[in-house]
Amino acid sequence: MTKNKNLFPFILITSLFFLWGFAHNLDPILIPHLKKSFTLTTVQATLVDSAVFIAYFLMALPAGFIMKKYGYKTGIITGLFIFAFGSYLFIPAANMQQYSFFLVALFIIACGLTILETAANPYASSLGDPATSTERLNFAQSFNGLATTLAPIIGGRIILTKGYTPAQLSVMTEQGRKLALAAEASSVKMPYFILGSVLVIIAILFVFTSLPKIQHHEGHKASKNIFHALKHRHLAWSVAAQFFYVGAQVCVFSLFILYVPKSAGLTEVQATYYLSICGFAFLIGRFIGTFLMRYYSSTALLAAYAGINILLCVIAIFGHGMVTVYTVIGICFFMSIMFPTIFALGIKELKGDTEFGSSLIIMSIVGGAVLPRVFGYISDATGNIQYGYIVPLLCFVVVAFFGLKGHRVKVEPESLPVAAIL
Repeated sequence: MTKNKNLFPFILITSLFFLWGFAHNLDPILIPHLKKSFTLTTVQATLVDSAVFIAYFLMALPAGFIMKKYGYKTGIITGLFIFAFGSYLFIPAANMQQYSFFLVALFIIACGLTILETAANPYASSLGDPATSTERLNFAQSFNGLATTLAPIIGGRIILTKGYTPAQLSVMTEQGRKLALAAEASSVKMPYFILGSVLVIIAILFVFTSLPKIQHHEGHKASKNIFHALKHRHLAWSVAAQFFYVGAQVCVFSLFILYVPKSAGLTEVQATYYLSICGFAFLIGRFIGTFLMRYYSSTALLAAYAGINILLCVIAIFGHGMVTVYTVIGICFFMSIMFPTIFALGIKELKGDTEFGSSLIIMSIVGGAVLPRVFGYISDATGNIQYGYIVPLLCFVVVAFFGLKGHRVKVEPESLPVAAIL
């Protein structure tokens, strides 16, 4: 922070990173919970991720329009209230015991998250010295990593520990099984009710807080449409890199509790504790990465971290026992800087195109809806969930390329009149 007046707004903005990180990292708990409650296949269970990340694709452009017309503050408050509404919908979804209702609630939550991320990422990046924008965004995203650590512990203890085993369910009467599954479904009510209430309080704080306006540099034509923003080649590459990165992250985190029992023989409850360690590694990686960016370029770190993760994915595919667990923890550590670094590099020097550029990068988060399903299809088709790690491996190849070359700022020239060409 270069000015003290930016400190409290930056703290409030940073709280948003924690909140959406917490919501996202309850999803890996929901997947095995709903998979068992509704007797789903792995592919069907990944609809949880699809419901969330399709919302990012559909809502990112409207979010950009909101920010452009009404400002970042209005966008943030709108996103918080939508996020809260979706959280409260978990209560009727649990009462009705319908998988589709849960998916609708998750979709609405993700619509709120889309608006928040479209606003908060560029706002945190711009709230201070432009020279330290990547470092500042990585610091704010570190609190997303803190949520990644805490959510599996809290969610696992509240949601998973009340489950019934398949053997117990098999000996119950139809009515008894229905009541048992209703009790399981009810375990999601309290965490989401509390989350929704916290969101309402944070939204009220934003209503009464004055946020500094982001000032773009002069001399750059304001974006007329989304295609104007795509004339920035580095933005186009960042959209591709973010699509594959988010897909890899969701594969690793969301399917961890399904992966570890097969690769290392752990129970689901034990897996939640190791998932928390993954989150802690992710958190520590953010802080260490932010520190290293003082001495090394963010692009060099991004490429190096992606290269290491390519090698770790090979071990995740062919390894056995606890080595696979430690390998995935390592993948989480080296994923830590990727999202904020790709984002900050993607919106670099966009100026008047920043809102649409931010929307495009947020739209690319739809990779989290597409690629885990590919992971699921590979897992179901081969009968070995470890083979699914070929998907994150290929994703990190794209990220490595972006770090090496795709990040370079280059703007495509405006179309010239025919007369000028002649």
